[in-house]
Amino acid sequence: MTDASTIDATFPAPVREGAPAPVLRTEGLTIRFGGLTALSDVNFEIARGEVRAIIGPNGAGKSTFFNCLTGVLRPTSGRILFDGQEISGLSPDRISQRGIARSYQITNILPNATALENVRIAAQSRRHGWNMVSHYRAFGDLIDKALAVLDSVGLGHKATEFAANLSHGEQRNLEIGIALATEPQLLCLDEPTAGMSAAETHETMRLVRKIAKNLTILIVEHDMQVVMELCNRITVLHYGTILAEGSPEEIQQNARVQEVYLKT
Repeated sequence: MTDASTIDATFPAPVREGAPAPVLRTEGLTIRFGGLTALSDVNFEIARGEVRAIIGPNGAGKSTFFNCLTGVLRPTSGRILFDGQEISGLSPDRISQRGIARSYQITNILPNATALENVRIAAQSRRHGWNMVSHYRAFGDLIDKALAVLDSVGLGHKATEFAANLSHGEQRNLEIGIALATEPQLLCLDEPTAGMSAAETHETMRLVRKIAKNLTILIVEHDMQVVMELCNRITVLHYGTILAEGSPEEIQQNARVQEVYLKT
């Protein structure tokens, strides 16, 4: 077995013959806040259909990386390519239109709207553009889409429930449903099991496995059991650079990763 410390994190790995083409790639991605460099020359790629985790200590640059990919932050330098097209510096709504969706570490839902309305609005943003004035019954196709999405995340029976009245685990799964309603190719999940009970975590892992059959998924997650059980490969960030990449087994055995993060 190859030790992950031998993997060259300086340049993207060459595409192997017969390997899936990367759906997302970054080249020299760098972002600075004044004198602080949050990401430094990050070269990263994720293959279509892969489930990849981004891990690392607090301050490693994980959230900054997600924010760059989804348009919340503009890179200082470098490029982001999605499906072969550069998306560096595009606004979040344009990146969503290209096919990247995300959930947030802090639940990002409309608490005083029903579960159905939350998902319907997201579906509407993909198909018709935002229209908060028109009555939702004018969009029958969107209602059908929203109901199908709620069923897919196990919330079909909660369609008419106000989001604020859902349990924490249900709210997190609703947020995944909101992301799915935009019909993404790449789904970025930011701490999807944060604050969940063991039972809720198990159910969310089951959900992620289910939706991963049709999506590429990128996860930032602190729960190492979740990471090791869900992901094909893991990228470790440390002080804004890639420390190591490899399979869960390779990362667990990497002495440098153990020293700076896993503490085993």
